[in-house]
Amino acid sequence: MLRRLRTRQVWLEISLLLVLLLGGCAARGTGPQDSSSKLDGAKYVPTLFFHGCGSSANAEMPMIRAAQRAGVTQTVVHATVAKDGHVSWRGRFKAGDEHPIVAVQFTANRDGDYQVTAGWAKNVITGLQKTYHITRFNMVGHSMGNMAMVFYLLKNARNTHLPQLQRQVDIAGHFNGILGINDRPNRMTLTAAGKPTKLDRDYQQLLALRQRYPRQARVLNIYGDLNNGTHSDGRVSNASSKSLRYLVAGRARSYQERRIVGPNAQHSKLHDNAQVNRLLIHFLWQK
Repeated sequence: MLRRLRTRQVWLEISLLLVLLLGGCAARGTGPQDSSSKLDGAKYVPTLFFHGCGSSANAEMPMIRAAQRAGVTQTVVHATVAKDGHVSWRGRFKAGDEHPIVAVQFTANRDGDYQVTAGWAKNVITGLQKTYHITRFNMVGHSMGNMAMVFYLLKNARNTHLPQLQRQVDIAGHFNGILGINDRPNRMTLTAAGKPTKLDRDYQQLLALRQRYPRQARVLNIYGDLNNGTHSDGRVSNASSKSLRYLVAGRARSYQERRIVGPNAQHSKLHDNAQVNRLLIHFLWQK
């Protein structure tokens, strides 16, 4: 009887040891943290794409695919941000592919509270920092995505513990109003310094960027002009888009504007425009 008990105890100890060993192997699986430990985060400069109001990350895919065709990267990570700010990830950075793209999707894609969307953007950036230890990043925004970007910078540009912005591309930005809501064609004018003669509530908050915008960052501001007398892309006046200059040009390492003209310069067509693709690919990656 005693012999049987001892035998049983030995087998229990062996079983427990096997469980511990297998558990250790599972803990060292192929999750994002495991793959990131092999990467030198300082070498990786991801570019985050932010979509517009009522849209999705799918709208940014023509630009992303153009970057892939240009040989920038073959890595596209998808970050979906829930209404509560939780980020779900699909894909991961790959060794040697040091310019990955992150397609950001806001589930609540019509939320016009830019303090909230700025927090969502921060969650994506800090998630990349935690997983991949990045120290630098780029941003591309279309329409409302630009507001998530600039309000993120308004709140976080001085935080040296966060990754530092290198390059920013703004497409069809409505920094000081939207046609049909708080602006109308040819109403807004800019001073010689680029300041709007009338400031909406959001722009008044953004004025603090004149003291906060990161000095190392370069900015490319792309806007569309239908060339039909409205001086707009049909949704945003050129003056509203160009009002970004007054906020950042005095501090940014460089600032440039590019006007896209014609039917394909319409607001929602700018993120699927070959000329826009060429501009941002050259500006971001010198391709």
